[in-house]
Amino acid sequence: MMYRVHTELPVYQAAFAAASDVFRLSKTFPKEETYSLTDQVRRSSRSVCANLAEAWRKRRFEKHFVSTLNIAEGEAAETQVWLQFAVECDYLVPETARPIYQSYDEILAQIVALIRNPDPWLLNK
Repeated sequence: MMYRVHTELPVYQAAFAAASDVFRLSKTFPKEETYSLTDQVRRSSRSVCANLAEAWRKRRFEKHFVSTLNIAEGEAAETQVWLQFAVECDYLVPETARPIYQSYDEILAQIVALIRNPDPWLLNK
């Protein structure tokens, strides 16, 4: 299937949904975490989406495409770390955090698949 815009990509849609879940859950974090854990988990989760969009627009150049996907991969892994901290600090119960953490495992797998096989996605190859 050919996608016209980044918002049609299943990985983007999954990342956007996960970032929205992260935002909703992080609203319950304590006020003293506003400029640390809350801000960090929101920024990294949103950055996955932003970097996927940016990578999509860099498909003319394989190295730029893959490099930006690598950044998205790192941001997804970072989001998982912040979710782990939220559980460890008792801001989230494991049963609540687990599905979102697992969704990032799926997002990471999709990003890695793009990185490993960029050719079908490149423009003017």
